[in-house]
Amino acid sequence: MEAPHSSPAVDSTGTPVTGTGTPGTGPSGTGTAMSGTGTGTGTAVTVTLTVESPEQMQDLGRRLARVLAPGDLVMLTGELGAGKTTLTRGLGEGLGVRGAVTSPTFVIARVHPSLVQGPALVHVDAYRLGGGLDEMEDLDLDVSLPESVVVVEWGDGKVEELSEDRLRVLIDRATGDTDDERREVTLMGIGPRWAGLRDELA
Repeated sequence: MEAPHSSPAVDSTGTPVTGTGTPGTGPSGTGTAMSGTGTGTGTAVTVTLTVESPEQMQDLGRRLARVLAPGDLVMLTGELGAGKTTLTRGLGEGLGVRGAVTSPTFVIARVHPSLVQGPALVHVDAYRLGGGLDEMEDLDLDVSLPESVVVVEWGDGKVEELSEDRLRVLIDRATGDTDDERREVTLMGIGPRWAGLRDELA
């Protein structure tokens, strides 16, 4: 189980969270052979991928980084140890941000500024927050979002009000005492922003 958060939101160098970063796009990541299917209905699109290892999960993060832009909200859902932080680490690599992406266990959020004139990565852990967006006002995520990529672990039911367009990522793994590293990753793009998600990930 994760340790409780005990300090305010800071960036990767210990600076309080603020909106940082310059609009742009990060470098593209490399592709990985994974099986996947996708369906689209209206302004929502769903893509399901099978990931065989932590390395492939990180590579998926790099692939996702190719399609992310300033203002994107990504919500990660999955059990402890499912691979949420591993995916985010790949996002950080693909976006070309400063600082090692780790689980923000002792803080609520970290800001990783871009090293390539792209958007900053704001990595939020909402696990200990139970009151929704009102409880997260001190993080100023609404200020950071327009010029950053905001990734929120455990964000369901808490941050949807930040954006009508958002990408939900659900990571399912085998339960019980198992060493199986296979994960099923379901990406649900909500809103017209994500209409081309399947093609962009191809």
